[in-house]
Amino acid sequence: MKLNSIAIIEDDDKVRHYLAEQVQLCIDVNDLFVFAEAESALKHLSVFPVDIALCDIHLPGINGIECIRHIKTIHPKTQCMVLTVYDNTDTIFDALKAGATGYLLKTTPAEKIIEAINEIQLGGSPISSQIARKVIEAFSLKEKANEHFQALSRREQEMLEELSKGFRYKEIADKLFISIETVRTHIRNIYEKLQVNSRIDALRKTGLI
Repeated sequence: MKLNSIAIIEDDDKVRHYLAEQVQLCIDVNDLFVFAEAESALKHLSVFPVDIALCDIHLPGINGIECIRHIKTIHPKTQCMVLTVYDNTDTIFDALKAGATGYLLKTTPAEKIIEAINEIQLGGSPISSQIARKVIEAFSLKEKANEHFQALSRREQEMLEELSKGFRYKEIADKLFISIETVRTHIRNIYEKLQVNSRIDALRKTGLI
């Protein structure tokens, strides 16, 4: 399939060069633009829109989610696909709400990334299987949850979702790329809001068990 233009927005030099190499080898594209941060990407793309933008989440300065939001505001027809290490539900939903049409993890093999680029151009929404499972689990939990759960912030809901799966504080911290003290702070706030004193009581009160 012939594409007019693709942009890669990725701060890791090795990943950025590898993606560019794969795109040039496997996709018939007129113009390929690469950027190490969102600011230079937005400056260029505001004048020269692309068909597809591959965007990392963790970028210096403006993050990938805000970058996608800006791109979609300026050029709604540009298809944005996330390529990241982040698989927590909060980030997934924020990216999709910002306008991302696809969401792949960086562990995705190169040939699958190329397939995803072609799929997104054909009107599809490529999502890594792990990400699809996270989305399904999130909706499943929300169906079971009650008004106490809905009253919590998105991050607090995510903490409870992880606790309901049996993860310990350190495992949650590692999964969400935050400190264990931040996890403890969120849990204390949850207990205070729900007026409970234990994980089991919190899960019962919110309907997660």
